[in-house]
Amino acid sequence: MSNVTSDASARVTHRAGVWQAVLLLAGSCMPVLGSVLITPVLPQLSEHFAGFPGAEVLVPMIVAIPALMIAIFAPFAGQVVDRLGRKPLLIIAMFAYAVVGTAPGWLEALPAILVSRVLVGVCEAAIMTVCTALIIDYFHEERRRDKYLGLQTVTTTLAATVFIIVGGALGVGGWHTPFWVYALSLVIVVPMIFSLWEPKAADSGEERVPAEKVRTPWRRIWVRLLVGLFAGFTFYVLVIEVSYLVVGTGIDAGDTAAIGAVAAVASLFTAFGGLTFARLGKIGAVRLLPYAFGLQALGMIIVWIVPALAGVIIGAVVAGFGSGLLLPSLVVWVVAPSRFAERGRVTGWWTAAFFFGQFLTPILMGGLAAATGQLAFAVGVVGIAAAVMAIVLALVQRRSVPEVAAEA
Repeated sequence: MSNVTSDASARVTHRAGVWQAVLLLAGSCMPVLGSVLITPVLPQLSEHFAGFPGAEVLVPMIVAIPALMIAIFAPFAGQVVDRLGRKPLLIIAMFAYAVVGTAPGWLEALPAILVSRVLVGVCEAAIMTVCTALIIDYFHEERRRDKYLGLQTVTTTLAATVFIIVGGALGVGGWHTPFWVYALSLVIVVPMIFSLWEPKAADSGEERVPAEKVRTPWRRIWVRLLVGLFAGFTFYVLVIEVSYLVVGTGIDAGDTAAIGAVAAVASLFTAFGGLTFARLGKIGAVRLLPYAFGLQALGMIIVWIVPALAGVIIGAVVAGFGSGLLLPSLVVWVVAPSRFAERGRVTGWWTAAFFFGQFLTPILMGGLAAATGQLAFAVGVVGIAAAVMAIVLALVQRRSVPEVAAEA
């Protein structure tokens, strides 16, 4: 009887609330730094390293390399999460993130900066995998789970808006300055140490299964991972290219405040998309995917066909809203149905797929821009591809409505 009482009290003690959600959402914002904080200073970096061999490819990699490292190391982080636990990996990664993230604040050589960005990506792989898994672990009831997964997109995109503005403002003082913002992880990790705990399968009503006996459910997730990879690409096309698109309309490359403002507006509408998911999630995440890809497609095509700065702004806003609807829909579709014992693996592979798509973005966009001769036209080509994806998903849904509804 005493054992039952102690178990019950332990569960009450470990019931997650708003504070745990705040910490996990704040932790989820850290990987956003890797992709948006220094976006406003990319033109400055391109000018500074213009004489370095291959700089036209290597400078955008300062943004993209962390995504490649996430793609490579997230599955390993998922293995560690399932075998050794969530919290220890998160705490170590948050501390390391502050060290390697701020390194370009004093580094001068492009190769050394790229090495630091590799290490940033390794830390981000662990942070993103653990934070997403813990949100599902702590808030396993469907309504609360979908609420916080939607808020994860809202929070990260609002943070992206703030980071872009901060990056643009700090960039006025030189391209080194924005990197010091990475020290923010130290502010978040301290309360994480005292307020987060290691979850157990029993907390969500599941039987404990030894991690070594659990396999990744490839049959269920491989198609979803491919969709996630493509979504990672479409999600980051305008995030990475918007500064170059704005400069292409005649804005000076040194006007980082104006460049950051355009990017921030698009990011703000991505947050609106996440809020929309929080309201529409009960419809079924998979049913929202065609609409999300369709909005991305529309926005990118507007960038292509509407000339000057107005087209860039309007297109980025529409595509950003679609991206905000897309990300939580994909997380719910891919990760939420997984069991506790396999959740780290599934979350790791989902994170790897999405961020590998991000890593491919500057490479594919560079090739498309070279082939088409114009960056805006290359964005339009991606928009057409997103429209095709929306149509394919809509047709698949129409043919398998009962199955899709059950899985969503």
